[in-house]
Formats: sequence, structure tokens, C-alpha cells
Amino acid sequence: MAPAITLAADKLSVANTGFMLICSALVLIMTPGLAFFYGGMVRVKSTLNMLMMSFISMGIVTILWVLYGFSMAFGTDHGSLIGWESDFFGWTGIDKGDIWSGYTIPVFAFAVFQMMFAIITPALISGAIADRVKFSAWSLFVVLWATVVYFPVAHWVWGTGGWAFELGVIDFAGGTAVHINAGAAALGVILVIGKRVGFKKDPMRPHSLPLVMLGAGLLWFGWFGFNAGSWLGNDDGVGSLMFVNTQIATAAAMLGWLLYEKIRHGAFTTLGAASGAVAGLVAITPSGGAVTPIGAICVGVIAGVVCAMAVGLKYKFGYDDSLDVVGVHMVGGVIGSLLIGFFASGKGQSDVEGLFYGGGLDQFWKQCAGVFAVLAYSLIASAILAFLLDKTIGMRVSEDEEISGIDQAEHAETAYDFSGAGGGAAKAAVAAPAAAAASKKVDA
Repeated sequence: MAPAITLAADKLSVANTGFMLICSALVLIMTPGLAFFYGGMVRVKSTLNMLMMSFISMGIVTILWVLYGFSMAFGTDHGSLIGWESDFFGWTGIDKGDIWSGYTIPVFAFAVFQMMFAIITPALISGAIADRVKFSAWSLFVVLWATVVYFPVAHWVWGTGGWAFELGVIDFAGGTAVHINAGAAALGVILVIGKRVGFKKDPMRPHSLPLVMLGAGLLWFGWFGFNAGSWLGNDDGVGSLMFVNTQIATAAAMLGWLLYEKIRHGAFTTLGAASGAVAGLVAITPSGGAVTPIGAICVGVIAGVVCAMAVGLKYKFGYDDSLDVVGVHMVGGVIGSLLIGFFASGKGQSDVEGLFYGGGLDQFWKQCAGVFAVLAYSLIASAILAFLLDKTIGMRVSEDEEISGIDQAEHAETAYDFSGAGGGAAKAAVAAPAAAAASKKVDA
């Protein structure tokens, strides 16, 4: 069945349309926020590369989405696996007056809102492979991954006729399609390309925690559009519930992470606060429309503690997840998605009730099906794509370039210019020639 498009202009809601356009802009600002978040977490010599790995997704995925991505995700269903609609190819068959089926917003408003989701999802992967991947190889990976993985998975989860959608898997705004998808992809890629030079030997601390906090703040801010906007402006209170639960779960996760960190490591760190907030945002993304505010607290606390524990697994198992994409996004997405099976109240986006509300485990098993199917598909497909690229054009920069700095090697720039600084090494460099000249005069 083709996705119906309503032509009656009297069904268009100006308020809902404006709301969706604002939400689209909020979701877009999350990608620069992610760039700052990741950029502050790496060493100085990789800052610009980390920023660019997010920014390039804004260019590449935008064009792919217009050409064929929207059609693959939300076009006519084919076998419950992929969509396609010729009118959506290049958006040539969409008129400005067309309204998205069942809603009161233009097709363009829906399409551009979903575009922003498609943009940030591959950008999330980049944090796992920081410091060591060629920018050209990364750019090509984004093209292939969006086409082979993200667009089909978006159809499974949100597209009419998609198998997960039809099964009844709940994913309000992207726990499976975005976070598990990106986190599993990150794991697949790093298993192929290997560890950074000096992993578990050299200190690889964040170079700018203020940038990390700025990025986390922008993500938190933009996430309200990401989550609340996913109800597409319907006036039944579910979007408001999602907005409220987003704030609550994020706060709870941040506190949970910090408490675990204090008990485990003896300090409340800014990196922990930022990471805990993101873990809460990830976990509430699939579940926020189905749980109560008390449920959101539970989801947040559980996600904060479990994700804080999960980020250390890379040292135990030896995979180099540079910026904890697996530990936060994959694990957080799994937690948020599966907890729907326990905390769904039946009073939110649907009448589905979880185990704690008398609904049994039926929804939990549906969530398991969606979670582990997306995880397995993304991990395997992403590893294959990375392997093919590595064996053809090569995924990694040389060891010398990695050690000296990927910013200079790949972008011919550095994030910070200290040549005009008034102290430290710069001051010593200026003072040394002056002292030598003065010494010559005395000798003379």
C-alpha cells in the first residue's frame, strides 16, 4: 500500500507545521553539539577531524535523503524490508500543498524532520573511531552505511509495512533505528580497523572538558525537538509527555552516573555528568512516550548506572571504542528499548502495558525482537562495509600520521594556534634570540 498523501489544504495546521519546523532545527543543532561533545573528548591533535566527521554528515546525508533516502525509508513497502516511492525520488513528485497522511503537516515538514535524524545517526558512529580513520574513507563509509543500513532500518521501525512497525515494536524517536543502530555499527567498524596506537598505554584524556559540556548542553537542548517532535504535533498530550520525560530521565541518568562514579572511582567528574546526561537522553528516546514520569526516573537511573559500568568493558575485552559510543549509545538504546516491556503504562502513546502494569512479557519479547535484529544487522553489515573499504582504499591513516596528529595530516590545519601566545613556549622562543643578541653585545 502506497503512503497516502492528503491534498486538502484545510487539514493543514499552521501551529503543528511551525512546531515541526522548529523541532527540525533543534534536531539539526544536535549534530554540531555532537561535534563539540566529541571534539572536546579527543586529544588536541584530533580536534578538527572529530568536528569534521560530524559536519560532513550534514552535507552527505542531506543530499542522499533528498535523492533516495526518504523514499527508501518512508516509501511504499516492499516485503516489509524496504520502501520505495517514485514521487519521493529527488522530491520531484511532492507539492508544497501535500499533507503527510494522517497528520496535519506538509510532507516537506515531515521529510526534513526525518532528514535531521538521518544526518546525526552516522555522525554518532564517528566517536568510536576517533584519531585513526582517513577522512575520505569516512565520507565514503557514510554514503554506504546510510544507504545499506540506516535507510532500510528506518523503514523497518517507522515505515508503514516495515516488519518491526507491524510487529508492534515501540520506538518513539530512535532507540533502535538511531542509537542501537549507530552503536552496533561502531562496534562492527572498530573490530575491523583495530585499536589506536598506544591504546591502554598512552594517556588519551579529553583535551577540553568545557567543549564537552558545551556539546552535551546543545545535545540536551536539541533533544527536546528530537523526542517531542516525533509525535508530529498531534494535540493529544503525548508530545508533552515525551518532552517532560526527556528532561526527567536525563536528570536521573546524570545523577545515577555520578553516584556510580563517586562510589567506584571516588570523584564526581564533569565528563561523567556529560556522559550520564547523554545516556539518559538515549534511553528515554524509545521509551518516553510509553512511560510515566516515575517510569522515566527509573529508566534514567538504570541507564546512567549501567552505561557507566559498560564504558569500562572496552578495557576488559580489548576493543578500542574511543569515545564510548558502544557503552553509551548501543547499551543505552538497548536499555531504553527493553525497559518498555516493564514500564509501559498503557496511558501514553498506546494502551500497551508492560510487566509492572499487568501486561505480562508480551511487549518485552517484541522489544527484544526489534533490538537484537537491528543490533545484529547493523553490526554485521557495518563490519562488512568497513572491511571492504579497508581492503580497497584503506580505512586508516599511517601510524606516523596518527602519532603526529590526524588534523594536520588530513586537514592541513590545527584546532589551536599558539604562535601568538604571550607566555610559555612562545615567550621562551622570542626571549632566546634576544638573550643571544644581548650576550654578543656584551662580548663585543
